[in-house]
Amino acid sequence: MIIFKILFWICLFLLVYTYIGYGAILYIILRIKNLFVRRESSPILPLNQQLLPEVTLMICAYNEADIIQEKMENIRQLNYPSNKLCVMWVTDGSTDNSNQLLQAYPEVKLVFSPERKGKAAAMQHGLQVNKAEYVIFTDANTMLNADAIREIVRQFMKSNVSCVSGEKRVRARKAGQATAEGEGLYWKYESTLKRWDSELYSAMGAAGELFAVRMSHYRQAPSNALLDDFMMSMLILKDGHRIAYTKEAYATEFGSANTAEESKRKRRIAAGGLQSIWWLRSLMNPFTHPKVAFQYISHRVLRWSITPLALVALVPLNLLLILFDGHPLYCIIGILQMLFYLTALAGHILKQTGHRNKLLYVPCYFLFMNFNVFLGIGYLMTHSTSGTWEKARRA
Repeated sequence: MIIFKILFWICLFLLVYTYIGYGAILYIILRIKNLFVRRESSPILPLNQQLLPEVTLMICAYNEADIIQEKMENIRQLNYPSNKLCVMWVTDGSTDNSNQLLQAYPEVKLVFSPERKGKAAAMQHGLQVNKAEYVIFTDANTMLNADAIREIVRQFMKSNVSCVSGEKRVRARKAGQATAEGEGLYWKYESTLKRWDSELYSAMGAAGELFAVRMSHYRQAPSNALLDDFMMSMLILKDGHRIAYTKEAYATEFGSANTAEESKRKRRIAAGGLQSIWWLRSLMNPFTHPKVAFQYISHRVLRWSITPLALVALVPLNLLLILFDGHPLYCIIGILQMLFYLTALAGHILKQTGHRNKLLYVPCYFLFMNFNVFLGIGYLMTHSTSGTWEKARRA
């Protein structure tokens, strides 16, 4: 019975630490740090626009003809000198009329690959013809705020920053769209952690919706990387450079059309997370990477590996302790677990019937997210040699 008690408390600790404790510790550390260390001020951009650096905005796309017009209208509204901005579209094996549509925009540099090899390969193809020191990557279906490029360039002026992550914002097409609203709530929480990570030392990776790299410190991600953006940014971090995070540059997209479409994304992310953990295992060594190991393990490794297992194991372990130990504390925790799962079930039922309740979306989306980690294991086994994936349909 002792071993069950030990396992139970380990699982409970991992669960609470991963989703609540780490954020709380970050908040406390930053409050203490700000008392003794002066916060790094935001650099001032040159008033003369001709002194701003040249930037490439790269969009790697596969069959995105439906969104090209909206994306290009968004790009033309960006507050950055047009003579300093190269807009590059890399169409990776597209079979629709994307190339024909893009030819109507004189400012676009089109790079086409007839064979679909995946996003990592498309990025590398585009970088082969890139001439700018700063490259900003964004997805075709995400819209940027007008000052996004300026804010990203500003971050590169900070000490030892060679990668910049913008903020991802998810919105629902209409009220009551549970999958999109659940995803949006999760990303608000995730964005807060990223901002705190960045303030402590460095963000733990960048998301492909909006991130940028300094080419003189660029490291190529493996061509079969499922999370190419994450790997690219973390390789820069591994070399001793920081990943800055800014909420002033953000990319907005609609959430997944439904649960099945969102599950496609979560499976791929979970599989890519497991793949990345193995490739970046040296970052978990506190002796060689003392600043990174704590943040990387706490924010990424636990969430993609051990904590979902702890979540599943917690129920049978709790049940065994209630039956064979009977301590009131285990009964209380068991009741709380039951209420949590019932709340998640209620959220799922309401989602299926089209009713709106954001409070119930949280436990439902939380379980959905962790369940897809297990599906990601199977996904990794079948996609480990290829960086391509099936696109998730957005709302």
